[in-house]
Amino acid sequence: MIRILMLVLALTAGVACKKKTGPATIEGPGEMLMFLRAPDPKAAPQFIKGFHAPEQNAWRWTAGTFAVKLRPPFGASEKGARLRVNFTVPEPVIAKLGAVTLSAMIGQMKLDPETFSKAGPATYARDVPGGALLGESATVEFSLDKFLPAGAVDQRELGIVVAGVGFEKK
Repeated sequence: MIRILMLVLALTAGVACKKKTGPATIEGPGEMLMFLRAPDPKAAPQFIKGFHAPEQNAWRWTAGTFAVKLRPPFGASEKGARLRVNFTVPEPVIAKLGAVTLSAMIGQMKLDPETFSKAGPATYARDVPGGALLGESATVEFSLDKFLPAGAVDQRELGIVVAGVGFEKK
């Protein structure tokens, strides 16, 4: 009996002391994420417009316009935050359309656009002032100046391939 009790205590102590792993982008169960990884099922409700289903457990194609809902970092209403989109510009997009420009908007605040002229991995990153991050969540709307219309290469409208999108603390 004592051995069983000691074993139970040892196991529960190990669990209680075990450090939590994973991204520090969520503050509790069921809460909104600050950074979305494309294949993460917990992030799915926050991909609110213009995202296709996850593929290869790694990314999501976008349409020409797309949007996410994000939790700003703690203190962002005073310090601001950095918006980051990790994505790939696929070769068929560049081959058929040439350079594409990605624009973003949070509420009425337009962030500077950026043009991508080469196929391959890319990052769109912009500082966001605190005044745009006053609530418990922020909707970020993106648009591409050019995209592949449905039927050109696929049945879906295709823009870029997003691996992750979200806010980082400044």
